[in-house]
Amino acid sequence: MNILVTGGAGYIGSHITRYILRRDLRPVVLDNLVYGHRESVPRGVPFYHGQIADSKLVAKIIRQEKINAVMHFSAYAYVGESVENPQKYYENNFCQTQKLLETLLAHDIKYFIFSSTCATYGIHATTKLSETLPQNPINPYGFTKLAVERMLSDYSQAYGLHYAALRYFNAAGADDDGAIGEAHDPETHLIPLALQSILNPEKQLKIFGTDYPTPDGTCVRDYIHVYDLAAAHLQALDYIMRKKTSDCFNLGSENGYSVKAIIQTCEKISGLKVNYQETVRRAGDPAYLVADSSKAHKILGWQARYDLEKIIATAWQWEKYRRY
Repeated sequence: MNILVTGGAGYIGSHITRYILRRDLRPVVLDNLVYGHRESVPRGVPFYHGQIADSKLVAKIIRQEKINAVMHFSAYAYVGESVENPQKYYENNFCQTQKLLETLLAHDIKYFIFSSTCATYGIHATTKLSETLPQNPINPYGFTKLAVERMLSDYSQAYGLHYAALRYFNAAGADDDGAIGEAHDPETHLIPLALQSILNPEKQLKIFGTDYPTPDGTCVRDYIHVYDLAAAHLQALDYIMRKKTSDCFNLGSENGYSVKAIIQTCEKISGLKVNYQETVRRAGDPAYLVADSSKAHKILGWQARYDLEKIIATAWQWEKYRRY
């Protein structure tokens, strides 16, 4: 099977490209390299540099590489930036995806896996989020992802597109061999920031809020390894192809860890201290954001296999590799 991976040079996309390759399937990568890294794409994997909205390029890839399905990771994902510059996010995350779908349908590509997010839910009082909850995002990033989900639902009913929208919680970790990992610029994720503050104490980690209604006062989040996400993508693709159906799934470990718990685990894995400073809350941060992934367990047969220590151990190996 030939799978087009859009955004396949980015953090999640590059790991899933490797995972596909290791399952004896054939990934083909399309990336504009705005945030992606060409060196993260495995040697021998066909790579195309360009935009997903370039219908001539996408059509060429479909014909030349005999594409059977698409996994779509090409999106901007900085929440704060989406508030400051929503036009950038709606144009890239929604409008370009619409153009991509137009090209795919014109060439009879009917299987589509979408990289969505728990940010589509917004803030709820419950500590665990299930797919039955209303989706009410609180920032443009979340709205663009929800808009694509709605578009996919409409296209499924009207044009026979089969899709799975996979709502990630906090993607984390790195390849087991340390060859690739998180390399965002700027970096905003907690685990790499904590590990970077160990390797470079001048990069002080900030804890935003210590007065939340949680056991230690810091926010609680659900962390899921990128290869657990990768497994879910292939299981979801198999499901929609066999059943000729569409659906949405939460992907999280179903375990919540506070900011301070993450810091403690980083210190345990590294044997060194995280340099951090406590500061005030950020606007819009919910106290809890933890997945109910029971639907993915039941329908896809999917289970997260990396625990928190293993997630951080792979991230630590990557950060040391980058430094040394």
